[in-house]
Amino acid sequence: MPATHEALPYLREILIFLALAGVLIPLLQRYRVNKMLGFLATGVLLGPFGLWLWVGHLPWLQNFTFVRVEGVVELGHLGVLFLMFSIGLELSAERLWGLRHWVFGAGAAQVLLSASLLGAVAVLLDQPPEVAILLGLLFSLSSTAVVIQWMTDHHLLSQPHGMASFSILMFQDLAVVPILIMTGLLAHGATTNWLGLMSMVLVKSVAAILLIYLVGRRLFRPCFKALAREHQPSTFVALVLLSTLGVAGLTEWAGLSKALGAFLAGLVLAETEFRHEIEVTIEPFKSLLLGLFFMAVGMQTDLRLMIDSPWMIPLLVTGLFVIKALVLTPILKMGGLSWGHAIESSLMMSQGGEFAFVVAADATAKGLFSAELAHQVLLIVSLSMFAAPVVARMGHVIGRWWDHHHHPLEARLECAEVATLENHVIIVGFGRMGQLLAEVLTSQKIHYVAIDIDMMRSTQKHSLGQPVYLGDVSRPKLLHRVHACTARAIVLTMDHPDATLNATCAIHKEFPHVALLARAHDEQHAKTLLRAGATWVTPEALEAGLQLSAYVLETLGIERTQAAEAIRKERAIRLGHVNDRRNAPT
Repeated sequence: MPATHEALPYLREILIFLALAGVLIPLLQRYRVNKMLGFLATGVLLGPFGLWLWVGHLPWLQNFTFVRVEGVVELGHLGVLFLMFSIGLELSAERLWGLRHWVFGAGAAQVLLSASLLGAVAVLLDQPPEVAILLGLLFSLSSTAVVIQWMTDHHLLSQPHGMASFSILMFQDLAVVPILIMTGLLAHGATTNWLGLMSMVLVKSVAAILLIYLVGRRLFRPCFKALAREHQPSTFVALVLLSTLGVAGLTEWAGLSKALGAFLAGLVLAETEFRHEIEVTIEPFKSLLLGLFFMAVGMQTDLRLMIDSPWMIPLLVTGLFVIKALVLTPILKMGGLSWGHAIESSLMMSQGGEFAFVVAADATAKGLFSAELAHQVLLIVSLSMFAAPVVARMGHVIGRWWDHHHHPLEARLECAEVATLENHVIIVGFGRMGQLLAEVLTSQKIHYVAIDIDMMRSTQKHSLGQPVYLGDVSRPKLLHRVHACTARAIVLTMDHPDATLNATCAIHKEFPHVALLARAHDEQHAKTLLRAGATWVTPEALEAGLQLSAYVLETLGIERTQAAEAIRKERAIRLGHVNDRRNAPT
């Protein structure tokens, strides 16, 4: 037995968790209890600050309790990695680029404003300035694991306020490294050159992210294609794990968070044909390990600290929710969301985050935090995460009530607009070409609905009364919501060749009977789209060349009608050459 214990030092904890997971998860699902709350409460009950305190009186309890939290925490962090990896699989590089204003605009505003207000509260509570600064930054971060899990369970990631929340969380993940650097500077009193140091960190971070993404795009698809030919499920699983943990390790080596690396790995693989199979592969790992993460958070919650000041800790937790919600709500509203959605998202993200544990431990090791302050910080963050699902539910109810009473007509029109769609045209991509097509359809009294991955553009157009929605059409659920099965045609107007190809494959697979017209980059791209299932394609380079040719003919003195006829014939020949040869070899 001792040899086994040395080989697997956390075997007892692992067995207890697996037994709990096998019993707890079905019970929570049966009684519709939030899984996060269930695992958090179990961690508090069975952790070193729960039933373990009674082991001296009841020795048999040691068989059912967790003592060594550190190993459980490390395993739980893997759940966060797989969660971020799965989010990356749901997105695309083009869609993420459309969120850049939210990530660096709203995200930066939220962290700076929240840190300033929370730091001011710390000063009022007699904390030294350097400690107050770090406390403000630490509490400005939200829990990526809690918020993403909540949005996933309630299908919010495909909605505008869900993507806005995700964007702010992305910036918070990026901000962890500068905050850790700030911890060292504050501990040593060196604050003179912090701006230059932070700028250098930002440049290195962006360079590392771009390098990992670009190299990953070159390596991942060939590796998966080569192994897919062998039809070995175990090899496929190993490669998925290697991709997730390998890129996470690279980002940690570059000074960034492992969660960001896992997200980048998912983002790269989202552009491959193996995306859906990978989602199925990682689902058991993600759910099990994420439950372990929430249980580990509960184990670090020492409720005994509330005995000395039973009113102070709950008051500070409440203040954390209130201050962050007051900061987030106007930021989200200025981004174009309704007040109801802004309130819902702000309350959903107002808890403390798991990175607080990392920052607090680092600050304690450097002598900036006392042990007592560190324990108080961890208790506040843990309790806020425990209350997060309840507060998020409250935000959902308040947000719906607000929008229903203040924008009832707009809400009814939106619901009716989507519910009654039939014999309409779906425009994918609402840039200049998509907007031109919408104007032509409107002039002919043909109903349309548009989908765009750029959040700022879709939110702005929708607020003007146009039927434009945020989304990624490579996800079949979105197409079903806009009644693609009864559409007269789907038109792809995006200017990103890979995104157009992915959308063509997904749409043709789900709705093969619907006419699919696409904008192609050139004739070669057009042939690729036709083989993927497009009904008709128009190469944009061809149209530009034909228009230029028409102007050249007129400049040379040829009559306009004769020039137009020549261009018409050339267009018919070339489009026929492309669209009549969808099976031609590349």
